[in-house]
Amino acid sequence: MLPFETPIADIEKQIAALKEREDSDTYESELKELQQTRQNLLEKLYDNLTPWQTVQAARHPNRPQTSDYIKMICRDFRELHGDRHFGDDPAITTGFARIGSHKVLVVGHQKGKDTQERIACHFGCAHPEGYRKALEKMRLAEKFGLPVVAFIDTPGAYPGIKAEERGQAQAIALNLREMSRLKVPIVSVVIGEGGSGGALGIGVADRVAMLQYAWYSVISPEGCAAILWKIANEETNQKAASSLALTSKDNLKNKLIDTIVPEPTGGAHRDPESAALNLEKWIVDTLTDLSRFNPQTLVQRRYEKFASMGVFTESEDSN
Repeated sequence: MLPFETPIADIEKQIAALKEREDSDTYESELKELQQTRQNLLEKLYDNLTPWQTVQAARHPNRPQTSDYIKMICRDFRELHGDRHFGDDPAITTGFARIGSHKVLVVGHQKGKDTQERIACHFGCAHPEGYRKALEKMRLAEKFGLPVVAFIDTPGAYPGIKAEERGQAQAIALNLREMSRLKVPIVSVVIGEGGSGGALGIGVADRVAMLQYAWYSVISPEGCAAILWKIANEETNQKAASSLALTSKDNLKNKLIDTIVPEPTGGAHRDPESAALNLEKWIVDTLTDLSRFNPQTLVQRRYEKFASMGVFTESEDSN
């Protein structure tokens, strides 16, 4: 339970207590009333999340990850390993699959579900070999004319010395360049956290979407707070999150993403299946739309899309 969900937790305890009673049938009307109160409170709460609360929701331990969405929306998934240079990075998963009627290459960050897996996956922070693996498989998809579907969920690329020694910055930069000119449709979705270059390493796409309660920013709130206020605590984290414009609404307003994929009431962690259905529908519809364009047009439109970000005009002073 997230810190801001305490009122919901109290109601859920009352619901559980009524269900456990031997004479629970006699409390059916009271139970329905409590469940409706819980639903109304969830809707009100999640319709008014602060940016920092959005970050907390995106980090919920039960929030679906790439592996969960692969199980729920992909058929015939076959995982591909290795970067042909150094090794295999479990922080990025790649493989061929079917989503709806489309054969695709899936690429996504993987944080891990339990402590052992999280450590093995570096908590979703990929090393250079992870980004090289992603690019190798995307080039393979281009060879066979298959679209690329990318699931972004990382606090950032791995910041360790070994990663830097193996060319972390170069690997991400190469992905940015090569993804911009892949001659197949690319769609990317921020399903949880979208932190810095670690997210951009698989985020150059024809269509970029965010799940409703995900975040996408140049830096995490804690990192921003540590730089600006020299300390990261609850107060400075809230200030940083508000300043970074990291929510899905902010990113859509600033034209950094193309659409927001809605989540079930209370977040994807409460109803993963419904979240997966919404995500699958968006992916299928978007890939169907992108299939209208020839490869050269896709590349040109993708270039223009990212080149236009941050562009603004100033009116001349009449005085």
